Amino acid sequence: MTALATALRDAAIIVARVAAGASLAAEFERFAEEGTETPRAALIDLTHGTLRRYGRVQAIVRQLSRRERGDALAEALLWCSLYALDSGRYAEYTVVDQAVRACAMLERWSAKGYVNALLRAYLRERASLEARIQADAEARYQHPRWWIDVLKQHYPEHWKAILAAGNSHPPMCLRVNRRRSRVAEYRARLAAEAVATREIGDEALLLERPVPVERLPGFAEGDASVQDAGAQRAARCLELAAGQRVLDACAAPGGKAGHILETAAVQLTALEADATRCARLERNLARLGLGARIANADCTRPGEWWDGVPFDRILADVPCSASGIARRHPDIKWLRRSHDIAAFAARQAAILDALWQVLRAGGKLLYATCSVFPQENDAVIDAFVARAAHAVRLPLPDGAAAQGLPDAERDGFYYALIHKQP
Repeated sequence: MTALATALRDAAIIVARVAAGASLAAEFERFAEEGTETPRAALIDLTHGTLRRYGRVQAIVRQLSRRERGDALAEALLWCSLYALDSGRYAEYTVVDQAVRACAMLERWSAKGYVNALLRAYLRERASLEARIQADAEARYQHPRWWIDVLKQHYPEHWKAILAAGNSHPPMCLRVNRRRSRVAEYRARLAAEAVATREIGDEALLLERPVPVERLPGFAEGDASVQDAGAQRAARCLELAAGQRVLDACAAPGGKAGHILETAAVQLTALEADATRCARLERNLARLGLGARIANADCTRPGEWWDGVPFDRILADVPCSASGIARRHPDIKWLRRSHDIAAFAARQAAILDALWQVLRAGGKLLYATCSVFPQENDAVIDAFVARAAHAVRLPLPDGAAAQGLPDAERDGFYYALIHKQP
């Protein structure tokens, strides 16, 4: 069963680096490049599961440890091992044994006794520990205290549900390419592959349980894309029509850009400031067999990429806290700081000011975030409409609320449609 020891070792290395400020996605890329014996699925389970319960596993160690915070790798190994015990996927004695072996693999020989003793103490005292842990808000709700406080303030009736969604496994939703197939037809193809789904939108199919994209018929040919149902609102809210000049200002990885091109025969310009993400955008549109003018450029500097012809529609899917999709990136909760939100809001305001210059009179701009924090959403839009010439906020065409909250079917997205009056 050394496979579990190896997986715990690798997971501990990743989690320790995330705890020190690294991105979980970047660490997975690094591991993929360097190679590892641990199957990716097992590594995702241990790292993502641990980080979803980061507040809890930290609280358990604090309660049971009789020493100051020790070696970072040994601490991370304990967190991952506690998650493995809570997951119920392994026999308890196996987890303890393999955690001690992982300690040796990490060359933390002096910590073997400490790891063994703490895990055994947890198993003995688990029931009595629960009451003490429940009194700790971060341990109980698995989010930083400042995050909890913001949600309590703005969503007094829904904050617990939002936090619970942030700790859950994310749903897997598909967008059927309307240029290639009807939803009912593609759903039948999935059923033939024993992939159960249900329709939750014009082109959206929610999978009963996630599957690898290799199991999706026609995925490589562009028959469908993986895209959350909340993200699929963007193309509908833009009110697209053939021949329009459309700008996707922060386009990577390309899900919304692809949806725009599937919806109408528009002239799309797609911008992305990050070169690596820009390459991913190109690959995603190529898979769909769709064309756009793609530029590796910063949307706040129109002089570097704009040809001087105004756009009919602009999608501003701006950088944000990602608080509405925390379950997909469980490190985000613990990497973000409360002061980051004001910095995001300032960047979002700068993007809106720059894009307003390239929107034609009579055109529409759709502002989008994957955040549930009002400081990045209504506050940004209200301030923009107050200061921008000829800016009027419109009702969303799909009739839904601007702020979507994460639930079992979709992530938390925010949309605001702004008209530039002639």
